[in-house]
Amino acid sequence: MAYAVLFLSAFAAATVLPLQSEAVLLALLAKGHHSAIALLFFASLGNILGACVNWYLGLKIEHYKDKKWFPLSAQQMTRAQLSYQKYGYWTLLLSWVPIIGDPITLIAGLLKENFARFLLLVSLAKVGRYLFLYGIFYLL
Repeated sequence: MAYAVLFLSAFAAATVLPLQSEAVLLALLAKGHHSAIALLFFASLGNILGACVNWYLGLKIEHYKDKKWFPLSAQQMTRAQLSYQKYGYWTLLLSWVPIIGDPITLIAGLLKENFARFLLLVSLAKVGRYLFLYGIFYLL
């Protein structure tokens, strides 16, 4: 049950929902009842899959840009595209950063970033973040 809760919190946190999975991971690590490797695996998997959902939404979102309810203006979309093109796919290494990480993964889909490269860079970023948290937790 704990692994499912962690997976779902990490998945939701990687979408545009304002959630944090770090607290769930740290609480489960503190309890000491679960395998640290399994906790890191499920947190990483959920977070990576959530980012993949963002990529897919970004890939399909342009079809709705002319709709009245669409949340971005043409100017905002162009500005986001230019920023991503300026800094390139390496910005995906920032996909773990709160607030800016989720939009980066969405924009990557919008700009039709190669999915294999997307998956590799996002996986490095997301797994790296959880490994860092794990290391800090056990050092303190």
